[in-house]
Amino acid sequence: MFNLIIFGPPGSGKGTQSVKVAEKYGLKHISTGDILRCEVKAESELGNKVKDIMTTGELVPDELLFQILISVLENNKGVKGFVFDGFPRTLAQALELNKRLKAENSEVVKAISLEVEDEEVVDRLLKRAEIEGRKDDNKKTISNRLNVYKKQTSPLLNFYDERGRLCPVHGEGSIDEVFADICKAVG
Repeated sequence: MFNLIIFGPPGSGKGTQSVKVAEKYGLKHISTGDILRCEVKAESELGNKVKDIMTTGELVPDELLFQILISVLENNKGVKGFVFDGFPRTLAQALELNKRLKAENSEVVKAISLEVEDEEVVDRLLKRAEIEGRKDDNKKTISNRLNVYKKQTSPLLNFYDERGRLCPVHGEGSIDEVFADICKAVG
């Protein structure tokens, strides 16, 4: 299996790029953020558990994300591989992902890190809030999400770099320019 992670701060374009990469390489796109937002909208049990957490910009507890991961992996046994978008976000999640993939005789092949300046992230997210009406995209929450990303997710870059999997990609520019750079990194 070919498994790819796309990292980046909120608003870096990882969702857009993940969809494009999944289409190009025939992979299953997994966005924990999309899954959680759907659950919140549906007012499911999971959605009600994570609604307040997401509104403040904090990370959803690992045990809930592991439930989602296990379900997605079990329900997609025949795919060529996965593009993980928004997961893992912590070292504990990365270790659990490695464990789950190893059980399937698989591993993470590449970890793409979209590099985007904070000011650009804030501008993108405020525009997205206007267009999509996303309540989790306001200045206070954006600032908190950036801090959480830097504190909890950035150490994962070292984790994947030490394993020779990390590929930093400049995440500013047109969608097609960034996508072309990602494709070069994927090889």
